[in-house]
Amino acid sequence: MWFRQLLAPLLGESNPYHTAWVAVVFAAWYCGLWPSILTAVLSVLGIWYWFLAPAHSFALRDPRSEIFGMVGFLLFSGLIIALGESNRRSLTRREWAEGKLREAHDELERKVQERTAELNLANDSLRELSGRLQQLRDDERRQIARELHDSVGQLLAALGMNFDAITMDSPNLDPAAIRTISDSRAMVEQISSEIRTISYLLHPPLLDVAGLASALHWYVDGFSERSKIKVDLQIPETLGRLSDEMEIAIFRMVQECLTNIHRHSGSESATIRLIQDNRRMVVVEVRDAGKGISPEKSLAMRTAGRAGVGFRGMRERLRQLGGTLRIDSNPTGTTVIASLPVQESAVKDVDAQMA
Repeated sequence: MWFRQLLAPLLGESNPYHTAWVAVVFAAWYCGLWPSILTAVLSVLGIWYWFLAPAHSFALRDPRSEIFGMVGFLLFSGLIIALGESNRRSLTRREWAEGKLREAHDELERKVQERTAELNLANDSLRELSGRLQQLRDDERRQIARELHDSVGQLLAALGMNFDAITMDSPNLDPAAIRTISDSRAMVEQISSEIRTISYLLHPPLLDVAGLASALHWYVDGFSERSKIKVDLQIPETLGRLSDEMEIAIFRMVQECLTNIHRHSGSESATIRLIQDNRRMVVVEVRDAGKGISPEKSLAMRTAGRAGVGFRGMRERLRQLGGTLRIDSNPTGTTVIASLPVQESAVKDVDAQMA
């Protein structure tokens, strides 16, 4: 009312309801239903008492027109209040819906985080189990290779010596028996050679005795002789001993890659490079000049669940050691690159063994 009196020189005395409209609109939009009704009623009473002639009295000079004015003000105020209440309730419902949506989103996010944590735990357990199975398989291969070399190999050697002893008595044998003994002796030597090769392929003894470089040279030479594929092996002279896990992982990777080159690529040559970066990273690169991998198979190999068994095994071995595997292929050939970090403890252990 005081504010309306200040504006009287500007707005005049003919319509005292201007500022009251502002108060009603404000109350309807921001204060709620009952404060809005109270504001409208108090505005009518204030205007009646202070602004309608005679001022400072509830008597009216022109009751008919003044009452119509107050009734009209109350009706329009009621419309404003209804609109404001409708808008406020709409905002309240929207805020309630947004709140429920936020709660549902938070609950969904919490469940997703829980499921993600469970999935990560399951994946970690699966990787640990896979690594353990890889280790058990390597130990079993080592044991079988040793048994083949020490047991079956010795028995075949003894059998060969028996054939030699029989051959020394050849003057007392007929020619057919001599030929049979000679053929049997040749078969024993062939079996011994095959068992020795199988034993070395299962687990080359050079890998434990002389290290990765010697084992790779031996394997590559034998592979080239058997497959007629020329292999260029590049190993730096400064490459020292690595941990047992790293050496067997690199050896198996090279073995798997050369097997795939022989079976699928059609390449007549291959290149193997080992690079040791400042004794903290070992990079193994196997490259051929074959027909490459088809786009469909290449896409499948990028998906861990659809890659071949050999590549899955390589990836899992490298992942257990913190390494990565990348396969690049085009119509001119395929390149497989493995990167392995050298653990500081492994370097110290190897240095201690060399010392």
